[in-house]
Amino acid sequence: MMDLVARPKVPAKVPGRVAESEKITINLGHVDLGHVDLLVAEGLFANRSDFIRTAIRNQIERHAEVTRQSVARRSVELGLRHVDRATLEAARAEGRMLDIRVLGLATIAADVTPDLARAAIASVEVLGSLQASPAVRAALADRVR
Repeated sequence: MMDLVARPKVPAKVPGRVAESEKITINLGHVDLGHVDLLVAEGLFANRSDFIRTAIRNQIERHAEVTRQSVARRSVELGLRHVDRATLEAARAEGRMLDIRVLGLATIAADVTPDLARAAIASVEVLGSLQASPAVRAALADRVR
């Protein structure tokens, strides 16, 4: 059995690079895992990861209409949202706060300070992955849903 873990594939220390995917592991029962291994052994899939990616894509496609409706209803941005220092400074100067809602990947620039993040970000809702410095994450902990 495996634990659920999310780790960026691209090392976080590479400046200017955003992880292209997240690595996860999942808990599967022995029989389900045996079925996956059998399909891999029969050549239907290259490996376990290929099977899991295909199964996930099939389910996403199967439920695409529900996703479209939910994205519209929640006013969620689909894909990548990068929040940089200039955007946050402009929002703070205008006296407004941002509500960040993303289905995909949200990144907060490395040069954003915890104080600036708290002053300009009202809430963060990410269905997917949020990449921000540990200090900014801590500063926004009560605003992340």
